[in-house]
Parts: sequence; structure tokens; C-alpha cells
Amino acid sequence: MDYEKLTHVMRDLALQAGDAIMQIYGTDDFAIEVKDDASPVTAADKAADALIAAGLRAAFPETLLITEEQAASHSQSADTFLIVDPLDGTKEFIKRRGDFTVNIAYVENGTPTRGVVFAPARNRMFYTLANGQSVEESGALQPGLPGPCKPLAVAQADNGALRVVASKSHRDQATDEYIQKYATAEMRSAGSSLKFCLLATGEADLYPRLGRTMEWDTAAGHAVLAGAGGQVVRFDDHTPLVYGKSGYENPFFIALAPSVKLHTA
Repeated sequence: MDYEKLTHVMRDLALQAGDAIMQIYGTDDFAIEVKDDASPVTAADKAADALIAAGLRAAFPETLLITEEQAASHSQSADTFLIVDPLDGTKEFIKRRGDFTVNIAYVENGTPTRGVVFAPARNRMFYTLANGQSVEESGALQPGLPGPCKPLAVAQADNGALRVVASKSHRDQATDEYIQKYATAEMRSAGSSLKFCLLATGEADLYPRLGRTMEWDTAAGHAVLAGAGGQVVRFDDHTPLVYGKSGYENPFFIALAPSVKLHTA
């Protein structure tokens, strides 16, 4: 893979998809459909997916593309592939809460190694450079014109005063009970892949997810966190979370700064 090309293509497509999403976000009303798994989908999901899929297939025609909105891709498999959630946090989008993202990732041998997470309503852009280092870009955020980039690094966690982030739309009792095993100084709620990015920037230390997610929900955030020195492990045995699983469904997992001392379930 040409990582320089991959970085530029993923960044530009995420920005273009973000523009398409925000055009619909700014309208007075938009149609909401319900998919077979009971999750919502909007015109913004579809517009962003079409744009990203076309761009990735044109740039990397030999690489398998898995995308949430194209069900036919979910039965395909490979050790190395591109994976997309064109609008992660559709519920946040529908409720106009702003915590939704465009997620594009590249998985190599079961591990997300490159990715971009763009939150268009928050104007925050996180991605991996060609060398795998994660950055947050600031400035105008225009396609083809990268702005100033700040290298990201996870925090050195204080295990006596951890900063924990959890899902805004999917918080439950099991998650709260697990969090209570830790000495916490701060609790935050965030939507979509922004939770991974809060760990990558050093703004949080621990993100447990005891609920259903799919690989397209997590791969880009996982790559950004890994590129900042973070980890994502299975909840049950604390082994690395791997990708390319049958059906692309994740087990429960924990994202963390490596200095966090994990408790067992």
C-alpha cells in the first residue's frame, strides 16, 4: 500500500463526505429509514457512503472495501481491507447533537493501521500520517490543502483519578457497574468514534464498551488511538481486538491508555 496516497485520499474523502452530510444536517427535515437491524439510516448516510465508496474504489481498485451501507460487502472477507462507516452516530445526527463522524480505515492482517475520523459538526479532524503517527489537523480543513497538524499521544494515566469516557446513546447499567471498579476523577459522555479520539488526544484514559458494535464503527478510531500509543482489547480476556471477523461484529471491548491498570470483568 502507498501510505502517502492512502492518507491523502482518506483525508479528502472524509472532508468531502462531511460537506455532503452537513448540507443535509442544515435542512429543516430529512427522511429517516429503518434498516433490517433496526438501526436508523438517513440520506446523509447514503450520500456520504456513495461518495467515499466511489473514491476508494477508484484509488485502490485491488483492495476489498467493506462499508456499513452496502450489505453485499458484509459477506466478503480478506485479511487486508478498507472499511467505512460514512456516518457513525446516526442517532446523534438525527437528534442534532453534533457527535457524529465520518470513519474510514485500512486494516492490515486483522489490525487497523491507518484511519481518519472527521467530526464535521465539531470541525475536528483526526487521522494517521503515512508513518502511522496520529495527528489532529486544525485550520480550514479543506480537501487537498492539509493544515497545521498536532501529533497525538495518549496520557500517562493516574490510576487513582482516571478520566473515563462512555457512549452517549448506548450507556447501560453493565457499563456503569464496570466503571465503578475504577477510581474516577472525571466521567464524560461522547458519541461515535470521538470517544477513541478523546483518548488519543490525552483528554481521557479509558473507554469501555459493553454493547454491540461493528468493525466499521471502531476501525478508524482504533487506528487513530493506536497511532497515538493507545490500545483496544477484548473485554473478556484483554487480548487485542482483531478485525475481519465473520459478520464484522465486535465483542465487548476496552480502549485505553496503556498506563491504565485494567480490572477483570
